[in-house]
Amino acid sequence: MTELRTRPAEGTPEVLRTAAEFKAAASALAAGEGPFAIDTERASSYRYDDRAFLVQVRRKGAGTFLFAPEGKRKQLTAALAPVLNDSAWVVHAAPSDLPCLAWLGLYPGTLFDTELAARMAGFEHANLGSMVAELFDVELEKGYGDADWSEPNLSLDLRAYAALDVELLLELAEALRDILAEQDKLDWAYEEFAAIVAEHAGIKEPAPRTWRGLKGLKALHKSEQLIVAKLLWTKREKIARETDTAPNRVLPHRVLVDIARQLPDSPRDFARIKGVPRKRHGAGLQWLAVVQQAHEIDRREWPSKKREPSRVPSKTVWNKDHPHLWRVFQDLRTDCEELGEELGMPWEIIIKPATLRAVVWAAGCPPQARREGSVGGLVTDESDIAPFLRDEGTREWQIELLQPILEEGLDYSGS
Repeated sequence: MTELRTRPAEGTPEVLRTAAEFKAAASALAAGEGPFAIDTERASSYRYDDRAFLVQVRRKGAGTFLFAPEGKRKQLTAALAPVLNDSAWVVHAAPSDLPCLAWLGLYPGTLFDTELAARMAGFEHANLGSMVAELFDVELEKGYGDADWSEPNLSLDLRAYAALDVELLLELAEALRDILAEQDKLDWAYEEFAAIVAEHAGIKEPAPRTWRGLKGLKALHKSEQLIVAKLLWTKREKIARETDTAPNRVLPHRVLVDIARQLPDSPRDFARIKGVPRKRHGAGLQWLAVVQQAHEIDRREWPSKKREPSRVPSKTVWNKDHPHLWRVFQDLRTDCEELGEELGMPWEIIIKPATLRAVVWAAGCPPQARREGSVGGLVTDESDIAPFLRDEGTREWQIELLQPILEEGLDYSGS
């Protein structure tokens, strides 16, 4: 019978907020043994960035601790870095947590990602709740993942939810380690975990934001629309940063793009755009003023639609202009899907779809279709396959599995 667990077995910890509390908890964690189970709670739907507002750490012999970094980030780093850094960590879906931990100066020595391990082991549902239920017959409390974790006073229910995220993480890692070993996949998993550690090792701060990264920007084609989008994004970014508010809450992405697309030139036109600010009288006028400001800028300074060099053609162009080579890709994709089924894991773990498209195009792209930035022509025979895959970030275990499939299926007619 499945147990519904709403509170940690050892009690719900308090949130630690002071430098003295950080140091005491760090000492207790240092006295424990084995790897550290780590999780974070963030508030990017409410706050400007994706920084951690709660860090949960558990270790055998020490228990679970909840750290609130806000306002004391340097002190938290000073306390935890000597204990956690270069040690063994267990994290569920590590790529989502490691960046904000890196911003705190916290980095794993080795990693066991229980979410990736579960997928490699062939579990259909690899989320934490499903895994704990399937392996331990424990149902964890749900429903707080979208809570505002930046609130200074977290309720008992929220603290319990956060603590439960690491309650069984160490045991889950042990169980999955045994399963992967039985399936002869453990070494493969370790290669994947090491790659994740290496990928995040150099992170120190959030990547710079640019207006070119605005979601939905592809819908804008005219320079006038683009300059308006740029100015709207810049103003929104300033407000969001100064008020520590999620940009999408200041002005939703979709609304920003719609304003730039429709280019309203009067309050009446502006008001017709779905989703524009209306709660406060005159709230939308600041955004209309930005639209009008665009016309004060020299047209020669208006941006043009950015066309990134394409490594491979779009699916539509590829299928239309190079149908034979598209069939080669489809056949190889089928081969990879069958390999994934044989190994009991999603084929996308063995090779990313984008990498498969790249290697097919690198081998078969006809000379007349090669463009600047394209991978066409980089694979001329079988000896080029492994080096190309390594450059794409493919691991050795994957290359070993893929090499015979690609040797047999690639078309080198473009070489």
